[in-house]
Amino acid sequence: MNKLRNLLRTVPARRGLLLLCCLVWSAARAEDIQSPNKQLTLSVVLQEGGIPTYSLTYKGKPVLKPGKLGLELKNTTSLTSGFAQTAVQRRSFDESWQPVWGEVKTIRNHYNELALTLTQATTNRVMLVRFRLYDDGLGFRYEFPRQKDLDYFTVKEEKTQFALTGDHKAFWLPGDYDTQEYSTVTSNLSEVRGRMKAAVTPNASQKTFSDTGLQTPLMLKRNQDGLYLNIHEAALVNYSAMHLELDDKTFVLESHLTPDAVGDKGTLQTPCFSPWRTVIVSDKAADILESKLVLNLNEPTRFKDVSWIKPVKYVGVWWEMITGKSTWSYTNQENIKLDSIDYTKVKPNGTHAANTAHVKEYIDFAAKHGFDAVLVEGWNTGWEDWFGKHKDYVFDFVTPYPDFNVPELQQYAASKNVKMMMHHETSGSVRNYERHLDTAFQFMNKYGYNAVKTGYVGDIVPLGHHHYDQWMVDHYNYVLEKAADYKIMVNGHEAVRPTGLSRTYPNLIGNEAARGTEYESFGGNNADHTTILPFTRLIGGPMDYTPGIFQTKVSAYNPQNNSFVHSTLARQLALYVTMYSPLQMAADLPETYNKHLDAFQFIKDVAVDWDDTDVLEAEPGDYITIARKAKGKNSWFVGSTCDEQGRTSNISLSFLEPGKKYVATIYADKKDAHYEKNPQAYQIRKVNVTSKSKLSQYTAPGGGYAISITEAGR
Repeated sequence: MNKLRNLLRTVPARRGLLLLCCLVWSAARAEDIQSPNKQLTLSVVLQEGGIPTYSLTYKGKPVLKPGKLGLELKNTTSLTSGFAQTAVQRRSFDESWQPVWGEVKTIRNHYNELALTLTQATTNRVMLVRFRLYDDGLGFRYEFPRQKDLDYFTVKEEKTQFALTGDHKAFWLPGDYDTQEYSTVTSNLSEVRGRMKAAVTPNASQKTFSDTGLQTPLMLKRNQDGLYLNIHEAALVNYSAMHLELDDKTFVLESHLTPDAVGDKGTLQTPCFSPWRTVIVSDKAADILESKLVLNLNEPTRFKDVSWIKPVKYVGVWWEMITGKSTWSYTNQENIKLDSIDYTKVKPNGTHAANTAHVKEYIDFAAKHGFDAVLVEGWNTGWEDWFGKHKDYVFDFVTPYPDFNVPELQQYAASKNVKMMMHHETSGSVRNYERHLDTAFQFMNKYGYNAVKTGYVGDIVPLGHHHYDQWMVDHYNYVLEKAADYKIMVNGHEAVRPTGLSRTYPNLIGNEAARGTEYESFGGNNADHTTILPFTRLIGGPMDYTPGIFQTKVSAYNPQNNSFVHSTLARQLALYVTMYSPLQMAADLPETYNKHLDAFQFIKDVAVDWDDTDVLEAEPGDYITIARKAKGKNSWFVGSTCDEQGRTSNISLSFLEPGKKYVATIYADKKDAHYEKNPQAYQIRKVNVTSKSKLSQYTAPGGGYAISITEAGR
């Protein structure tokens, strides 16, 4: 092959002919690799016409049939065919690394790699496809080295295929360029087209693209043998987010990238590369949840100092506005211009929650119960007409309303050893946010805020861009980098779904990017919602789900709102374990927690950072039970969530250290509990346990249980 490359360089006139000869030779040959445990096998073949394809088997059975690879380019020859294999490299890699925060203390990154260099005869362009095969799945990406005949190029569409073996059961969301805030639909893939219209429910900003378009992470279960597959992407940088277009006759999924304001899918300059395309595979659902493949495909952290990044448990002025009990705005006046209004001369509406006296009540509550921080939304001017107006200058991120005293609250919180958490809602006005970003972060540093919740509600301004296009992806990553300059942690809401970038940017301590608890006040989430999200949205990174709602009838706070939380109180406790996040909110109101301090004790006790995680039982859409060991302690916490059917959970406590005695405090549904009829029926009991103990625990419809396990005598 080296001789061939030399000949191509020395005899340009024969280049095309020789590459075509090489193409004929390559087309008859497959390049194979196996996972380290030899259960997964990848095969890459150049089919007739120089079309690159790949296939995947697990334990000898097909997982993905031959699917095509490549990119369709704008105004030039596409990189989809006419290739010859001009180089191949193989290597094995094995390391262990420790995340700044995470579900486990140490992560093993062990894979076998195949890198194929493909050269297109007619253009002399080079594309390298790099495959990494792990014991738990596959990652691959396109790489474009610096080269004379490919420097600047525009992606019209990526043509990556995931060729499934049949009509799988799917847990899916409608493909959308602007939101993931839909309820998950569970159906066979053949039913997607017929159910799409009903699946697309109203949202503040949305743009669907197809009757069969789906979002990632996409969770699949093969009907004939129960094999589980999860398709997503990793390390989304300088590229647009990927969706999947389903051919519901062949059951081939093809990548569909988010377009920018002029319809392009990506503008690139060599050398460059795409995000990794990921396929997690197992015959055990628990293995999908325990996979670290997406994290492993991201680069190590870029920060030399990570001492300022710490998991956070917080309360906040938020749920009372979500339910309609209070407001973000200070006045009922509309048509606000920030550079001309004097808020000291307008009439307050009397319902503004972010006022100094009220926030002090939250600070007192946080301090009393050992919480790290208090989030306050609606503190800054501009909330009167922030949404739906497509305003550019909508917020300035530093000017408080007259009733919110920033220095006083900072000093008060500091005296109680509580941090204040900043809120930056942008209303999708991205240019405005970037214009104010340094000033806003300097303001945070001045007043002791070390974490910010960002928001992108509504259409992106400048209009035409989408939440998940390349321009916006670059923006989200820019905010992370800029925040790190000021040692600020970021919790991004309405941003692009995470792809494991928290390994590279560990100050990304949370994301929303899915239908969270707030929707319980907007009509409710399905009872099976939290039995699915860990298999879908959480594959890419933790979610700020905001659990802990004890008063499940929203009308108790706002008589005009008849929504209710589709969960029992006991399951709300379980979510602190099953919905992993280093950022956990006790989302309900302090006065409600004061009525249930016995149950609230679990929220106080539960950790937010872990040394170990053990998925004890799991089935997407039905139930999940997880045990986690607190960071640096010999204490464990267990959470279990189930769907609307209810069940009896049977688990072993073999994860405990042998030979030691423990006390387990169990927070569980009563026998008559029901997420709709009797959600606050819970019971608490203590039992002595060891690693040999087994537990049989009833969970009500829409219910669950939580367990705190500590060493006896401690």
